[in-house]
Amino acid sequence: MSDQLITYYDDATGERTGLTAAELGVWVAATAALLGGECGLRRGSRAGVLLPPHWQTAAVLLGAWAAGIEVSFRGWGAAGLDPDTGPALDVTFVERRRVGSWLEDVPPAPYQFVLGLAPGGAPSPDVPLGYRDFPPAARAHLGTPPPSGGVAVGEAATVDGTTFGEYGAAAAAVAGARGIVAGDRVLVDTAACEEPLIWLMAPLTAGASIVLCSNMDRSRWDDRITSEGITRFL
Repeated sequence: MSDQLITYYDDATGERTGLTAAELGVWVAATAALLGGECGLRRGSRAGVLLPPHWQTAAVLLGAWAAGIEVSFRGWGAAGLDPDTGPALDVTFVERRRVGSWLEDVPPAPYQFVLGLAPGGAPSPDVPLGYRDFPPAARAHLGTPPPSGGVAVGEAATVDGTTFGEYGAAAAAVAGARGIVAGDRVLVDTAACEEPLIWLMAPLTAGASIVLCSNMDRSRWDDRITSEGITRFL
């Protein structure tokens, strides 16, 4: 059985990246330090996350929450991230390939980060004007202790006011409905499951680990189930 909490595959490139709980925790703490310590964001600040399922997305979401920041991860033009009608954001995280032709659709924010989602968290080769490259920015804070005190169940986790308690209960309900229990290893087709409540928080809340597969090659299905010890599917 793998000791990795999150494993990420991209079958188009052959990438495989795995992080243990401790390794993911280091990135989560670094993200929280970047947002809280360096950017000066505080509890109640708002982050827009426009990223696909990925281990770096997990670090961004969990790091923002660790800092007490409210998150919106709805898609382009959806309520909460519309640049004209959505609420003001303090920081945005955007996938590199979406910045450019869609730049006008990215909600403005004082702090803007781009993620190339390269293997191993490598820097983006081309950072758009007005953005910072997230991996090196966060890497500068690796080794920073996680924020003390945690978050309260009554604090808002999302920009629509959903509390951490409510969000955790929803994640537990999803895990129960999907039959996910502690010790499971959950295979996720990222093309079919973009909602973090499902691909990230439901397994973690249940005590399961996650195998994310981007550009999934169905011919590798049986081998991956065996090699990764898959017990559940999303």
